[in-house]
Amino acid sequence: MSEVGAFEAKTHLPRLLKRVQQGERFVITRHNQPVAELIPFRQRDNDRIRAAIDGLKKFQRKHSLGDLSIRRMIDEGRRF
Repeated sequence: MSEVGAFEAKTHLPRLLKRVQQGERFVITRHNQPVAELIPFRQRDNDRIRAAIDGLKKFQRKHSLGDLSIRRMIDEGRRF
């Protein structure tokens, strides 16, 4: 992943965007410190997201904490 300074990124944004469209990624820096990442846009895969949610729900139905609740565990953890 290439690094590019903020001033250079601003000056050459159209050129950078063309390269990003081709799959390149850039870290934009200010005073040699990373501040942003310029990456290709990725469409959300709603089917994949829905499958992950369904998988978590299925896991939740099959696994139980018994008589414990998350709130009770949090409260007990705070006591120490």
